[in-house]
Amino acid sequence: MAISIHPSYSAPMRILLTGAAGFVGFHCARALLRAGHTVIGVDSLNDYYDPALKQARLAQLTDKSGFTFNPQNIAEPGALRSQFETAGLTHILHLAAQAGVRYSLEAPRAYIDANLAGHLEVLELARHCETLEHCVYASSSSVYGERTDVPFSESDTVRTPASLYAATKIGGEMLSESYARLYGLRLTGLRFFTVYGPWGRPDMAYWIFAEKMLKGEPITLFAPDAMQRDFTFIDDISGVMETILRTPADGHAVYNLGNTSPVALMDFVREIERACGVTASLDIQPRQPGDVSTTYADIVRAQADFGFAPQTPIRVGLPQFVDWYRGWISR
Repeated sequence: MAISIHPSYSAPMRILLTGAAGFVGFHCARALLRAGHTVIGVDSLNDYYDPALKQARLAQLTDKSGFTFNPQNIAEPGALRSQFETAGLTHILHLAAQAGVRYSLEAPRAYIDANLAGHLEVLELARHCETLEHCVYASSSSVYGERTDVPFSESDTVRTPASLYAATKIGGEMLSESYARLYGLRLTGLRFFTVYGPWGRPDMAYWIFAEKMLKGEPITLFAPDAMQRDFTFIDDISGVMETILRTPADGHAVYNLGNTSPVALMDFVREIERACGVTASLDIQPRQPGDVSTTYADIVRAQADFGFAPQTPIRVGLPQFVDWYRGWISR
């Protein structure tokens, strides 16, 4: 896939950022605003997890020059086009989604609505927005499913999702491929590998483990001897986003963004124990439906095209999360 630098590389971008109150969206908004770009944030502020956390993230952004916010369910037919088709957007960073592997077993329609219908509405906006240069969207390492051939490469076939969440992310990639071919759009999908850090999500393992450890409660581990993850610190993601937005492919491309260094679940737990200063009581359970045993990113493509070079091992990143979390719960 050919990569090109747009002639207006040095000009400030005008970016529509969906999921602006989410974990990754919030950090990307901060980084892009610091770089002098205009960010128009959109988020539904739903209650999948405590909306107070989303509001607190927004409070960190609303006083920043160049930021505006619009509460909006992106899956509402035509709503994005009616608001933003003539807004002079140069870029879209589409990070809004219904996240969570296990919750997709409980609320499948939420995933179809946000991850497929919502994604379609973003693509419809992109194809009608005449000023748009590039649309970047969030995919997931979950698209790879259960596999033993590692590391995971973007050229691998992805047809065996282990969860409905993964299936909707594959669907989003397929929709994007179709729109790029039909309408000549420049679209880039980012397969994130277990992103963590301050201001993170309460449904993620690192948050749950730290919360229970600091309360003196046991933590539940599902098949820990069989599990390893490619944990990626949020600053390594947000720090490369400006370059990605500035570097569109000629059509549709996907990239892995991971730390390319899988960590066994028990080693991850030990690092959280060290950061919290406690020894956890463990409740070992069998593997849960939808879980995969391994994630492991091949990032050669992202290194070559964006200079992506993650710098943060978990022994550095997890203490930063725990320090932030202590402040959050004592607020």
